[in-house]
Amino acid sequence: MSNESAKEISKKSKSSFYYAFSLLPSHKRDAMNTVYAFCRKTDDIVDEGVDSPDQKYLHLLKWRRELEKAFNNESEFSLLNKTASTISQFKIPIEHFFDLIKGMEMDLSKNRYQNFEELRTYCYRVASTVGLMCIEIFGYKHSSAKVFAENLGIALQLTNIIRDVAKDAKNNRIYIPQDEMNLFHYSEEDLLNSKYNLHFINLMEFQAERAKSYFDKATAMLNLDDKASMFAARAMQHIYYRILERIIQEKYDVFNKDISISKFEKVGISLGVWAKYSLVYR
Repeated sequence: MSNESAKEISKKSKSSFYYAFSLLPSHKRDAMNTVYAFCRKTDDIVDEGVDSPDQKYLHLLKWRRELEKAFNNESEFSLLNKTASTISQFKIPIEHFFDLIKGMEMDLSKNRYQNFEELRTYCYRVASTVGLMCIEIFGYKHSSAKVFAENLGIALQLTNIIRDVAKDAKNNRIYIPQDEMNLFHYSEEDLLNSKYNLHFINLMEFQAERAKSYFDKATAMLNLDDKASMFAARAMQHIYYRILERIIQEKYDVFNKDISISKFEKVGISLGVWAKYSLVYR
């Protein structure tokens, strides 16, 4: 765990997140860089390196303790001290940060999900929490923005799961609910052997419809008064929905195709959403 600055971590990632919030006012962009860097580094503890799950769990435990120290500006990690300062500045509920860490702990102790309720808890912890952090920085007038953020986080994570299902399987992680795999007669062995057939397509179509439903739930909960301040979140929504559409166009063949959208498309979507929301909703 290095002491890289939040801006360096965010810039290096060049993620969809980075493009979506790059048009924010500077003080909000700085806060978003900090939140993103916290989330990225927390994720890296679990996904990077060759340490055993037990060692990674100890690293996460230390990370949580250092975050607690950071509220007195006493963490050995400057990023965590800055994160605590951002939490105070924007009055972000601290439980979202600890819930995110709990979600990362799930990746160390759980690599199968029996049903969607189990998976939904995971999605909430690793993705909805991030949205709930961000809306405090964006600002909102209606509490429905929290429901928007929660549903959007689940939609984004479900899209990630569909896109990365082959890669995750190679790492012995299966996020598709076991009962749904049984329902569509697609076995764990099929997935581990990258078997692309009609059963897989039908299973993925079912997952995609659920992801779409969460995108729709998010949209339905965003109040007109909050649309201007939420343009960065809406940019993320449009970017990920485009990724989902691309996966559907490719008939879910994630085993043989690297499905993504280009930097140019991400920038274009972000600029388009920013322009629309700046002109129409301000």
